[in-house]
Amino acid sequence: MAMTDLLSAADIKKAVGAFAAAESFCHKKFFDMVGLKKKNQEDVKKVFHILDKDRSGFIEEDELKFILKGFTPDGRDLSDKETKTLLSAGDKDGDGKIGIDEFIILVAES
Repeated sequence: MAMTDLLSAADIKKAVGAFAAAESFCHKKFFDMVGLKKKNQEDVKKVFHILDKDRSGFIEEDELKFILKGFTPDGRDLSDKETKTLLSAGDKDGDGKIGIDEFIILVAES
């Protein structure tokens, strides 16, 4: 399944483009702009599985760094600071990774 099966290609391009500058990423604004916040839980779970590149059932810090590339190959890598900010926002149980339930909460809180 491709990200564009779930989200509009135009919304993805606009959202990724809005955070093209280094140190500009804000997950709350991004999830809203890309249309993820409006999706139901099943679609949010599908997005999670696309972003979980190694199929571990978690989005780890090394996968978070490339989250924008998960939406489009043109996306930039997040900085270490942006990655850690996103991880701390989503990692509710402190295990150093974001599980599917944590991802659903992260999107809902955006």
